[in-house]
Amino acid sequence: MPKLKTHRGAAKRLSATGTGKIKRNKAFKQHILTSKSPKRKRNMRHSGLVAAVDVAAVKKMLPYM
Repeated sequence: MPKLKTHRGAAKRLSATGTGKIKRNKAFKQHILTSKSPKRKRNMRHSGLVAAVDVAAVKKMLPYM
């Protein structure tokens, strides 16, 4: 069986937690920030977890995570 290739775009954006969940960064924090409230921008600093419905697709992209 050949080695599986890692999806490099996904590997740069996602990482695993100690318990095996998949951590991601929040979106919409790059530009047009003047129209967003300080509370919204502050909450985007914290990382989130990948939704349960997407975990199977992510694990396929990152076979060695």
